[in-house]
Amino acid sequence: MTAAASAASPARAVSLHDLTVSYRGHPAVHHLSGAFAAGTLTAVVGPNGAGKSSLLGALGGTLEGFQGRIDRDPALRVAYLPQASALDRSFPVRVHEVVAMGLWSRIGSFGALQPGDRPAIADALAAVGLGGFDQRWLGELSAGQAQRVLFARVLMQDAGLILLDEPFNAIDARTTADLLALLQRWRHESRTVIAVLHDLEQVREHFEQVLLLAREQVAWGPTAEVLKAEHLFKARQMAEAWDVSARPCRVSG
Repeated sequence: MTAAASAASPARAVSLHDLTVSYRGHPAVHHLSGAFAAGTLTAVVGPNGAGKSSLLGALGGTLEGFQGRIDRDPALRVAYLPQASALDRSFPVRVHEVVAMGLWSRIGSFGALQPGDRPAIADALAAVGLGGFDQRWLGELSAGQAQRVLFARVLMQDAGLILLDEPFNAIDARTTADLLALLQRWRHESRTVIAVLHDLEQVREHFEQVLLLAREQVAWGPTAEVLKAEHLFKARQMAEAWDVSARPCRVSG
């Protein structure tokens, strides 16, 4: 951490212990240890190829084979929103069906919606500014509207830990502002949000904690402490010095 620990340490939603995420032996995230405080908004920032998405994949359970340990309450529900480029908007599916996927953990692949689910889906769409869009085809929507749909799906998951991978990339300013307001709502509800972001001014304005990565931890703590010029310069240096032909990392047990 770059700042001194407070006298009363906040509760931890997720703790990382010597986490290394590798591809063919070469680490995308290297020996990372620390904790995400419960009920906070944390931005994960760093140069391209710094391991930010790999970290979220490990936290969300979509990326296996990592070394080290990730500790969190097994009862803590997790919602993971991948990059918008992972969404196939040409697939013939209606908006309400995409949002209903947020209920998968309860109803499974073939379970039927319960009487209260359709009003809840309508409420989630209204919360992201898409009231009345439930019967539209996903392919009819703009990029910003499609991202709002994915946020509505996250709302339906009612998760305590929310992982967002570049949630505001290539969407309009109004949509970004509306979705940032939703993040503040989650913070007031004591949910833990971890988001990969590139816009540092956005981070400074809306996020209280930052993890600066360059495959390894550069700094982790309060936003103003982490986003100092010397830390950002060090992250760039580490990224530029990275040797893709380096020997594979062997993590000792």
